[in-house]
Amino acid sequence: MNTRQGQRPLRMGLIGGGGSGFIGQVHVTAATLDRQATLVAGALSSNPNKSRASAAEFGIPPDRAYGSFHELIQGEKSRPPDERIDFISIATPNHTHREIACAALEAGFHVVCDKPMTISMSDADAMFQVVRNSNAIFALTHNYSGYPLVRQARELVASGALGDLIAVRANYVQGWMHGMDPDAVPSRGAWKSDPDKNGLAGSLGDIGTHAFHLVQFITGMTPSRVLSHMRSYSNHHQLDDYGHAMLQFDAGTTGLVTWSQVSHGRLNDLSIEVDGSKASLTWRQEEPNQLYVRALGEPTRIYERNPNADYSLPTAVSACRLPGGHPEAFFEAFANVYRDVFSDIRRFMRGEKPDSKKNLYPSIIDGVNGVRFIQRCLESSAADAGWRAW
Repeated sequence: MNTRQGQRPLRMGLIGGGGSGFIGQVHVTAATLDRQATLVAGALSSNPNKSRASAAEFGIPPDRAYGSFHELIQGEKSRPPDERIDFISIATPNHTHREIACAALEAGFHVVCDKPMTISMSDADAMFQVVRNSNAIFALTHNYSGYPLVRQARELVASGALGDLIAVRANYVQGWMHGMDPDAVPSRGAWKSDPDKNGLAGSLGDIGTHAFHLVQFITGMTPSRVLSHMRSYSNHHQLDDYGHAMLQFDAGTTGLVTWSQVSHGRLNDLSIEVDGSKASLTWRQEEPNQLYVRALGEPTRIYERNPNADYSLPTAVSACRLPGGHPEAFFEAFANVYRDVFSDIRRFMRGEKPDSKKNLYPSIIDGVNGVRFIQRCLESSAADAGWRAW
């Protein structure tokens, strides 16, 4: 581990994530899991008093408990280089991502941002330009790409083990909206019902973008056309809570992405299936340590998450922390995204240029593609507008 080799832990600043939300603690747990980073500063709420008061719960000292992200960026920038934070993690409502990320990047801080990257294509394009003109890393936490067997699937597809790709299907279904009281303000995530803060994509932006990113991550393909139909069944807001998107790829591959937060009894059921001319594969997030590969006339192959097995491919092995049979899941996958980001941050610190072809963390390009996916689905679904060019 890097800290054992004499390299200091990277210093983390967290923006958002205080109060009753859970994602801020997830970011901190993931970033610090391998002891390659430590949380030293935070602006945890849009309310200055709440922001400072929440800091103690995260172990942030009072002198680095800031009342706003502006204060954090300015305060940390004014510190000597050997004291200031190295990167900022953003766990705030969607509509704030652009302003915070751009300010942090322009101040010279690396950024890890929650998804979706932002709420409009104009924001996404502006963020792309700032990242391109900065001397800093930008990463997006599509954390499901961090699972070892998702990376195994990606390598299998890239190696041609499945043959030519015929179709890909990704489903992300939950059911928690049925338990919501439309007359009560939810204890967390109330902003997700506000289109000005969340954007016009409800469940599409919340979980549909995860499913779409998984399609791109495993197949390496970008669609040429999108056809979508979206509905709102829950009475607590008017944003979508169920939808489908058909994808057409230039290679002739077809795709289908389904998202729902109104499917009774479903918890966090993300799955993907890829059909090829030689074989197919299946992976489910709720059973993340197994990957199924099938071919006609052959017994089903089950790849277990096992770094010591001969069948485990390099990117899967490098994503494991424990021997086979010791389950790894959500936190570890989230931490793998951070660990990949840290590798590039340390390259920057050594004066080296990161190699985008070798690193697997979701980048600004993935962020732009996610926002474009949202936009094309909204356009297609509106008044049954039909297929939309990518």
